[in-house]
Amino acid sequence: MNRDPALPRVAIVTGAARGIGAEIALRLAAEGCEVAVLDIEEASCAGTVSSVRGHGRNALAVSADVRDEASVLAAVARVAAELGPPSVLVNNAGVFFERMSHRTGLDDWNRVIDINLRGAFLMSRAMQPFFKASAGGRIVNIASVAALGHIGQSAYSAAKAGIVGLTRSLSIEFGPLGATVNAVAPGFVLTDMTRATAERLGVEIGQFVTEATRDVPMGRGGTPEDIAQAVAFFADPRSGYVSGQVLYVAGGPRG
Repeated sequence: MNRDPALPRVAIVTGAARGIGAEIALRLAAEGCEVAVLDIEEASCAGTVSSVRGHGRNALAVSADVRDEASVLAAVARVAAELGPPSVLVNNAGVFFERMSHRTGLDDWNRVIDINLRGAFLMSRAMQPFFKASAGGRIVNIASVAALGHIGQSAYSAAKAGIVGLTRSLSIEFGPLGATVNAVAPGFVLTDMTRATAERLGVEIGQFVTEATRDVPMGRGGTPEDIAQAVAFFADPRSGYVSGQVLYVAGGPRG
């Protein structure tokens, strides 16, 4: 990225109040980024902000509804004003639920598509002027192995498959700006979200993990740190000739 090396990079991570998003924020801070921690409620970002500052980097908690264009534009403008022009975006915000398609209502369908896919589009579009001004930038979208299809996950799978298409299209559009767009596709990762899923299904968490990782060649589930490591690779200034790619972080071959 063609930036003054004396200036720190500014990263925006959506859905960063907890879980994978929080771990990504911390990893980017360790890599030298100032980090804007975006989530639906600003107060929920306090823990991540504190941890980022513990790495010696500036951090900003920002409330944003990624489904709403005005909210997205206001959030990005605030980041630019308070931290500096953003050069890295990680589209991590998302929701997940399991329900057979014939039992999936339109409200649930729209919520999953809007947060996971529409949000990534709106956030990415808002970054374009900054990439143009600086002749470079990085977008990393969080996809999922669910994009390959999974029973009971029609909305989530459709959203994540859309993320893959969005990633590849934006990599072509943003390439002339010197910006890269890539995706990280996690497999099973143990987070608060997966624990909540186990609880909702009435399954003990140990059993849930065992069943979910039964066919994983490495014999374990992923961790938020595993995902953050992959994101850090794509976000690195030295990864400037890697774009339009989907990296499966799933303990074995996918895709």
